[in-house]
Amino acid sequence: MQKLLQDFSVPAVFAGFITFLIGISVSAVLVIQAAQILGATPEQITSWFWALGLGIGLSGLILSWKFKYPVATSWSTAGLALILATGSGYSLYEAIGAFFISGLLTAILGFSGIFQKVLSYIPQSLTSAMLAGVLLKFGIALFASMQNDWGFILSLLAVYILSKRLSPRYSIVITVIAGLALCPMFMEFHTPVLQWSLAKPVWIRPEFTWSAILGLALPLFVINMASQYLPGIAMIKSYGYQPHVNQLIGWTGVTQTLLAPFGCYSVNIAAISAAVSLDNQVHPDPKKRYIAGISCGFFYIVMGIFAATLTSLLMSFPHIFIVALAGIALFGTISHNIAIAFQDVSEREAALMTFLFSASGIQFFGIGSAFWGLLFGFAVSIILKFRTQPSFK
Repeated sequence: MQKLLQDFSVPAVFAGFITFLIGISVSAVLVIQAAQILGATPEQITSWFWALGLGIGLSGLILSWKFKYPVATSWSTAGLALILATGSGYSLYEAIGAFFISGLLTAILGFSGIFQKVLSYIPQSLTSAMLAGVLLKFGIALFASMQNDWGFILSLLAVYILSKRLSPRYSIVITVIAGLALCPMFMEFHTPVLQWSLAKPVWIRPEFTWSAILGLALPLFVINMASQYLPGIAMIKSYGYQPHVNQLIGWTGVTQTLLAPFGCYSVNIAAISAAVSLDNQVHPDPKKRYIAGISCGFFYIVMGIFAATLTSLLMSFPHIFIVALAGIALFGTISHNIAIAFQDVSEREAALMTFLFSASGIQFFGIGSAFWGLLFGFAVSIILKFRTQPSFK
């Protein structure tokens, strides 16, 4: 506890909050829609948020504290897309059983060490190119927003650039505060009236059927591995940390398994939003950035406890504010990964193709471009490195 207090810093707490805000703002509405498609009642939907908040928050907080580097956790947006596309074919009880099986498979894969062995064969230049490609859309979205909200975007960028020059460590903190102050000046923004109430967990009995296991549990497991764990682990490695891959995957899988009967459809290592907690803006000393992971976990726990209240508050933020904040907060990570991706001349061609493929945003079989971009780049890398063995007469 004494070390925790010594390492505490305001920028790290703000980075954790931004990580949390980006993580839920993108797809909180989709959680509600996915639960409704499966036939969940309002009480059960609240239970979903309770389970997700506590599962994601506790796992991220404890793992960050234990390993002393930021471990941001989140739910899977790609997983939500799968549920939205296929959920109407299953009952709520069958879906809960599928969530349980998916979590169990994740825990087994993590603790067995298979995922870590596969990851060790992939060059860091390609994983960085994949990450840069995935994150590129957030940077582009920021500047594309100038078309309709140029006044707000330029004002926020001016604050960020000036604070980066005068107080680099607190630049994101200052930008967030300035953004909140600027919102009422450039758009309609009214602070909602909140009625605080505690969320109540609702036990939903799992039902195990082969159709749900094969049609929902296995695809959800594969999608989470490809779209969350692969880029999430790569993100941590890109900042010089040596992630405890087996433990991170194993314990998040255990958490999902335990909370699945309350509506926890996934607990994963965060991919995109995690970048905010890893950058040097959090703290110049990498050994003290774990506070951001703890902070992010804390906010998820609060969301779980006050699920209905806090979700309505966060959803009240203007969309453009979230877009701008995400883009600015990810500047450092995008440039960091681009630098690593194209540093090795021998891997530059493969890295470029990985970057462009990952940035395309296409999907095959419900799996996003990050996985396919990395797979394609890896194949290109092997082909370009291949040398025909000399023939002997």
